[in-house]
Amino acid sequence: MWNTPSKKRLDRIPRLYDTESIPVEDKLIHLHFFMCGCHWYIAEYDGDDLFFGYAVLNGDYYNAEWGYVSFSELKAVKVGWLEVDCETEDAWRVRPAREVEGISQ
Repeated sequence: MWNTPSKKRLDRIPRLYDTESIPVEDKLIHLHFFMCGCHWYIAEYDGDDLFFGYAVLNGDYYNAEWGYVSFSELKAVKVGWLEVDCETEDAWRVRPAREVEGISQ
């Protein structure tokens, strides 16, 4: 994985179910992982390996959905020399899901 988020950055993400009462459009998106046409927007983290967020696979916005994804599995994804990347803190601004173009389509 390129630009693996630091422990400090991961620790700022709410724990799983902490934002359960917040409507999905208002959930803060803390991380953006991507590779080719795939995007994972992260709103919650269990502190170990499991994220909750919004996934768009292969540019398919019609079937994109909220759900769970394993951090270790994201780190293991490789297609040839390509790996999953995480936008750096300088490049990604934490913001509500409704403000993320890939979610609000």
